[in-house]
Amino acid sequence: MAFGLSHARVSPTAGSATATNCPVTTLLPHAQTGSAMALPRFSVVPRELREACGVSDPPKDPPVVTPGPLVGVDDPDDPQLAPYRDLNDPAGRIRLAADESVFVVEGRLAVDRLLTSEYTIRSLLVDDHQVTAASDLVAATRARGAPVFVGSRALVAGTVGFALHRGVVAVANRPSPTDTGRLLADAAGTSAPEGAPLLVAVLEGLNDHENIGALFRNAAAFGVAGVLLDPTCADPLYRRSIRVSVGHVLHMPFARLVPWPTGLHQVRAAGFVIAALAPRPAADSGVPAVSLAELKAWMSSSDHPVGVALLVGAEGPGLTDTALAASDVVVPIPIVDRVDSLNVATAAAVAFHVLAGL
Repeated sequence: MAFGLSHARVSPTAGSATATNCPVTTLLPHAQTGSAMALPRFSVVPRELREACGVSDPPKDPPVVTPGPLVGVDDPDDPQLAPYRDLNDPAGRIRLAADESVFVVEGRLAVDRLLTSEYTIRSLLVDDHQVTAASDLVAATRARGAPVFVGSRALVAGTVGFALHRGVVAVANRPSPTDTGRLLADAAGTSAPEGAPLLVAVLEGLNDHENIGALFRNAAAFGVAGVLLDPTCADPLYRRSIRVSVGHVLHMPFARLVPWPTGLHQVRAAGFVIAALAPRPAADSGVPAVSLAELKAWMSSSDHPVGVALLVGAEGPGLTDTALAASDVVVPIPIVDRVDSLNVATAAAVAFHVLAGL
């Protein structure tokens, strides 16, 4: 005859017990139903027994974070301000970013997006006007345990190397590089509007920070799931890229695709059709040219591909012949004869819009 075991969960406050019934064979697989074996007695019920009977531990309180300090500064050479110094010196900033594993975020909107992202803010620098005007950012930064430095507008300008009209700049920890395979798997697991393919962007040779930032902003606007960059592309976490993207870089997954261009095979293996955005295929490559509308229609009627990887190159040289030859299709954007090309971020936005079906 079947029987059950009642065990007690001790209340941490009153010392009382709550009885919970579950089949003994769930708890003790070696026990035979109806046997006369003695059951063990527990003064404290083990976790395995509680979980087997559907009894979970009470939720743990979140860790207590000590609010970050509000620190007044009056010397541009203060060592605490070293991460903010000479922001308009690209070579120096690249060295600092590598040595300190940090990046800089400038402007209220971008800092707000930093604070709602998965990146960890290290500190915030504001002028004596923005400490009140941007009190929400100040409070959110301090709530994360990070310090907020406050100085005059002259001090902030003297520190960063130019007049910071927005009066708000933050430093955040630079994370470890994202794994390409993980990005592609996560992208494949996202959803797209009905009748539209999943989208990722693949960039070759984009070394202009403003173009990088504009392209990331456009990618966010049209629901692109992630961005892959070849080894020669500029850093998406460079201050100017983040500013031009209005902080959307901080919410867009990205990774380096190496080796290049053979790494495109990994993208194809993940189920993405590689569509090169270019006026025409490489000579003798055998890669067909189709319109964006034709590509979208084909993707809608096919169950096999996961999505489209839109491959774009730098302004001027465009995509290399090796990248074009590694593509599955080439998709041109027709324009009038008197204009030779579009800005790369603009061209990408046109393609994103058509394929996303928004």
